[in-house]
Amino acid sequence: MKSLIGLTCVIALFAVVLTAEEKKDEEEVKVFKRLIPADVLRDFPGMCFASTRCATVEPGKTWDLTPFCGRSTCVVSEDNPPRLLELVEDCGPLPLANDKCKLDTEKTNKTAPFPYCCPKFTCEDGAKLEYPEVGKPEQSEAGEKDKKN
Repeated sequence: MKSLIGLTCVIALFAVVLTAEEKKDEEEVKVFKRLIPADVLRDFPGMCFASTRCATVEPGKTWDLTPFCGRSTCVVSEDNPPRLLELVEDCGPLPLANDKCKLDTEKTNKTAPFPYCCPKFTCEDGAKLEYPEVGKPEQSEAGEKDKKN
């Protein structure tokens, strides 16, 4: 009986340690969220179409975006009339190229559930990752010339 109690305590302690590690990893991952118009099939007007699953999804339900690292939720807007939207959560844009920061292939698990599948980077001391500004389209030089003419 004592060994059973001891085993139970060890399992409980292990579960606490794993939960703490998961929370630590989750805190390190930035989750980017955006609302986009949902894909809707004409035969299923009140449901979102999840192209990564080739399935319809009811409002309020979530699906993973495998083979991509992310998840989406079907949402009804507060507009009048209401529209279906897709709340996309993913890892966001990749950082700008930096010779002092590398993708950490040992810590990155592309097959893990979201958000643990997000890429992890390791930088040399003093180096910091920089990310492109989200929402601002980058313009080419040709685009700038067209504006001037």
